[in-house]
Amino acid sequence: MAGLTACGSDKSDGDKAGGKGDSGGQSVGSPLAALKLASERTDQAHSAKVEGTTQNGPMNMNMNGAMDWSDGMRADMVMTQKGGATSSSPGAGEPMKARYTPDAMFVNLGQGVTAQTGGKSWIKYDYDAFAKQTGASGAFLKDQMQHNNPSRSVQLLMASGKVKKVGSESVKGSRATHYTGTVEVSELAKMQSTDVSQSDLDALQKQMEQSGMKTETIDLWIDSKNLLVKKREQAKSKSGPYDSTVFYSDYGTKVTVEEPPASQTVDFQKLQGGQR
Repeated sequence: MAGLTACGSDKSDGDKAGGKGDSGGQSVGSPLAALKLASERTDQAHSAKVEGTTQNGPMNMNMNGAMDWSDGMRADMVMTQKGGATSSSPGAGEPMKARYTPDAMFVNLGQGVTAQTGGKSWIKYDYDAFAKQTGASGAFLKDQMQHNNPSRSVQLLMASGKVKKVGSESVKGSRATHYTGTVEVSELAKMQSTDVSQSDLDALQKQMEQSGMKTETIDLWIDSKNLLVKKREQAKSKSGPYDSTVFYSDYGTKVTVEEPPASQTVDFQKLQGGQR
């Protein structure tokens, strides 16, 4: 479920450090001022196309699609997951469709799951039900899914107060300014959350500390229009490295997301309980 929130090397996809004559990104002064402007412009854009890769310990995921955050989070994505706990799941290694609405996520696992669902190919993850069942981590994930948009990554790095400008680089053929910073995991959940209770935040922080995560490094690339075009997040834990890179493009693109027909949908709670 965290695929959208996550969404290579430091200079992957042809990124190369620019020289003194390069122009890309903001003409404003300090890194914090530049990120503030980028946060505002990115938030105002309302939608974008998205593609990215994530390594989370032994699990790897690729995703691409489009998202709209103008009125709650809506997204239409295609994801492929390999390794880790996903290896034994239906459709592992095969592209699967995912649709995000402000209240739920719908995942199509294809023919591999229809035998267990009475012919229904879409699984519904209601955010409220998921949060109730999984506790602090579920409450945090619900908050992320309902409020996630590219500008939050910019705001998170701003909130750390520890950001520096790396230089001008090329991101998919366009000039962009690279900023970097490190966030303490002990503050990470608090800075990212808007509607999560303090008790859930405390429990989530404890889970993060037990996982061995201490800091997360965030790298952002801002283009000449003051829009976020690339994000990379890295951390280490007992289960292995976490490394997520997401590219954003075509800001303002039209995104239409419809819930799958009820006749083709089964709630994840019913699936877990063996009901149809």
